[in-house]
Amino acid sequence: MITEPTPFGLYDLTLAVEVLRKLKIPFGVVVNRSDIGDDKVYNYCEKEDIPIMMRIPFKKEIAVTYSKGIPLVDEYPDFKEKFNGLFEDIKRCRI
Repeated sequence: MITEPTPFGLYDLTLAVEVLRKLKIPFGVVVNRSDIGDDKVYNYCEKEDIPIMMRIPFKKEIAVTYSKGIPLVDEYPDFKEKFNGLFEDIKRCRI
């Protein structure tokens, strides 16, 4: 699941976590706009023992890229490695 470090993002995260735990589905968190807002999402994840699998920072350039429909990995090769690592972690259920 992807969440944003906002009050709504945290509320949505808590609802999703509740459902995933009831269904016994393993999960982790990708934090979008990870460098804005407060630490409530991070604190919640730590308290609930939820792994943060990746962080996507807030950058105007990233927003412009995806608003044009360009995949992030096409413009920022370092994210291709990060997403590939995330995919491999998910495949191995390393969450």
